[in-house]
Amino acid sequence: MEGESSSVKLIVGLGNPGQEYAGTRHNVGFAVVTLLSRRHGIPLSERGFRALYGRGTIAGQPVCLFLPMTYMNLSGEAVGAVSRFYRIPPEEMIVVLDDVNLPVGQIRLRTQGSSGGQKGLESILQQLGTESVPRVRVGIGRPANGDVVSYVLSRFRKEEEPLIQEAIERAADAVEDVLKEGWNVAMSRYNRPRVTPEARS
Repeated sequence: MEGESSSVKLIVGLGNPGQEYAGTRHNVGFAVVTLLSRRHGIPLSERGFRALYGRGTIAGQPVCLFLPMTYMNLSGEAVGAVSRFYRIPPEEMIVVLDDVNLPVGQIRLRTQGSSGGQKGLESILQQLGTESVPRVRVGIGRPANGDVVSYVLSRFRKEEEPLIQEAIERAADAVEDVLKEGWNVAMSRYNRPRVTPEARS
């Protein structure tokens, strides 16, 4: 209810709405939260706060899975609205987003820090007035020609698809592990670079 404090965890997936953006690099946050909704039977069927969302339980904790429908650069407007309504403090959020500063398929967990130039996270930090917003970053790589805007709206190359699908699964696992075991345990588990079979041989 409005005005009551809440112990719910807000799990935000960042992306752009609309079929034309489905599967693009900028929408991996949507993909992770959509996967969590399937795994845990939490339909993203409620509308409000300029978002699609669903409420349920993961690892024994009440959660709200949340996809802003504002387009990426205004994500903070939706997140700010729901956080004020349910009185969810920033530290009770998990924002899942794409990161051009990480190689394709690598994930990194942080409990605070700057936006790193990611416009959706930047909007959230501005709306909430703090950089202490926990996040799960999913690497999408950096464009060779420097055109970041076109790059993040592009789809993954065929050879990248297995890497990003595995990363989406691992990012969902990471969210579950944060809820089960806390940030310190999850960060020690997921922030290590991935060891490929080639690297082991």
